This record gives sequence, structure tokens and C-alpha cells, in this order.
Amino acid sequence: MPMTYEQHLDEVTTLLYEHYDQSEEAAIKLVMAAQADDFFSGHDDDPSICTLERAQADARAVFRKYAKTQEQQP
Repeated sequence: MPMTYEQHLDEVTTLLYEHYDQSEEAAIKLVMAAQADDFFSGHDDDPSICTLERAQADARAVFRKYAKTQEQQP
């Protein structure tokens, strides 16, 4: 069942917090970095892809791609 775009981002943030040992603040920063990089632009264009399964895949991808760059920032 599709979620709204905002619900999807919230779910990705929650998954980063719960499954990837990120603080709430760090999880939010990762999602914000991904948004700034247009990672979620397709989701905004096609809300039907905003599913729980996609949120799980997106959380993995966001963590892999953005966690290291966040660690390098002061």
C-alpha cells in the first residue's frame, strides 16, 4: 500500500534510526542529504513507489551512500 511522500521519508528516517544505529538527528541529516541530492525525486513524481518495501531498500541505499559523507563533516 503506497504512502504519501512525507510518510515515506519518515519511514526511511525511522528505519535508519532503528536498524542502522543512527541517532534521530543523524537519520534526519542522512535523509535531508539524500533529498538535497535528488535521491527521492522519483518518489515525488510517482507516489505509487512509496511503499514499505521501497522504504526498506531506500534506507539501505541512503545509509550506504550518505553515511560516510556525514561522518566526514564536522
